[in-house]
Amino acid sequence: MMSEPIALYERMGGDPTIRKIVQSFYPRVQKDPLLAPLFPEDIEETMEKQRRFLTQFFGGPPLYSQVYGHPRLRARHMPFPITPRHAEAWLRNMDVALDDANITGLIREEMWSRLSFTAAHMVNRPPEDQ
Repeated sequence: MMSEPIALYERMGGDPTIRKIVQSFYPRVQKDPLLAPLFPEDIEETMEKQRRFLTQFFGGPPLYSQVYGHPRLRARHMPFPITPRHAEAWLRNMDVALDDANITGLIREEMWSRLSFTAAHMVNRPPEDQ
């Protein structure tokens, strides 16, 4: 009998790792001149939403959907102007957060693939130079 594959969430270290990522990521976002204006000054609720979302996104329990319903990421982000530069800044800060959480190797590659795809999907405005 074949066993089910272990979810990325479990392989990456579960909730403690997700918390490390979120706790590293959002202080950087608040200092990023391009991203900071898109986020509230009090970032605690946003951090909790992101923790719930990343848990679900990487194959853990559906914590986000249990509270907020389907993520509908693109629709929820439409009110915010997200250009390719915003997506790149988001990824740059997330890259450091993954470093801070000591995520390496194939697990990091798998996570990065999902995060990169999603960041590109969130772009809802053309580049600023058009």
